[in-house]
Amino acid sequence: MISITGNRRLCAGLPELHLPKCATSASKKTTKQLSVWIVVAISLSSTLVGLALVSFFLFYFCIKRTHKSLETISTESFERISYGRLFKATKGFSLDNLIGTGSFASVYKGVLDEISGFTVAIKVLNLNFRGGFKSFMAECNALRNIRHRNLVKLITSCSSVDFQGNDFKALVYDFMPNGSLENWLHSIQERRDLAQRINIIKDVACALDYLHCHCGNVVVHCDLKPSTNLLATDMVSHVGDFGLAKILSLEGVSNANSYSSGIFRGTVGYPPPEYGLGSEVSTSGDIYSYGILLLEVMTGKKPVDPMFEEGLTLHSYARNALADGSLLQILDPVLLSADVDEKTLISLVNIGVHCSSESPQNRMDIGTVVHELFLSS
Repeated sequence: MISITGNRRLCAGLPELHLPKCATSASKKTTKQLSVWIVVAISLSSTLVGLALVSFFLFYFCIKRTHKSLETISTESFERISYGRLFKATKGFSLDNLIGTGSFASVYKGVLDEISGFTVAIKVLNLNFRGGFKSFMAECNALRNIRHRNLVKLITSCSSVDFQGNDFKALVYDFMPNGSLENWLHSIQERRDLAQRINIIKDVACALDYLHCHCGNVVVHCDLKPSTNLLATDMVSHVGDFGLAKILSLEGVSNANSYSSGIFRGTVGYPPPEYGLGSEVSTSGDIYSYGILLLEVMTGKKPVDPMFEEGLTLHSYARNALADGSLLQILDPVLLSADVDEKTLISLVNIGVHCSSESPQNRMDIGTVVHELFLSS
């Protein structure tokens, strides 16, 4: 008996075995060529499918990473922070811990670590108010990659839901124990001398210089005023509240004053007049706001003071005093002492007047402002 089980490649032989005919050398060559082409085709198909899958996952990862970076800003201290932890830190967002309110948000004092007493300022966005979410995104975009001595440090953010399932977004900042420049400037108990005011003016100018020229992007604050300048324990000024900030490209800077139907930005009295006419936001607009802030620091008068009516503004008030030699009469009385150099006062007010000119072309650039400030004082 003969068994050929498993010998599938046997051919020819005895007819009784019913084996297939043996292939010729030509047919073997053809079969081999076909096999090679099949292998090549399969390899190419596998490669293309693999590249497509890799591209898909890379695209998905980039989208997810971008989305995550906008909503959650990781830092050295806290990569993520929950609604529950912020709720506990502020004792249920109690009114006793409320330190300020605005159009888009409320700010609470909170203690994240009871053992160390690590205190923070928690800015809770009002998402029911139109523009609240855009304010949150603008602030995240502006602050996620910038660090400077004279900017309020963003520690982390929270993008979650509260205990009722409502959307909740908050930003966590370093706590500034001396409050805002506005409270300090217009408080009878906290009035400070010229040297302290000059230091604050310099701090704000250095912050703008960094935002406009040295942070990698051109960041326009759009809401510079005393209440957005916070004072640390050592009275160093920190610019905060970037809810209206805009990041400009280099092309955007050159077209900064072109006409636009965009919304009016800032607080009445501080934005430049061209914003009210529809011009795009610009670094020149921040310079105007800085000029008004400087004049407010020097005179103690707000730009919306009731005395400014019938065409009189804080800018023209100071400009006229410089022109007719009556500057000392309009300055905050706290600044007038026997050892104060009048030339320094004139120089400072002159910077404020130039920065707050109605025409953007007549305003100083921030580099010149910083140079003049350190030269005059």
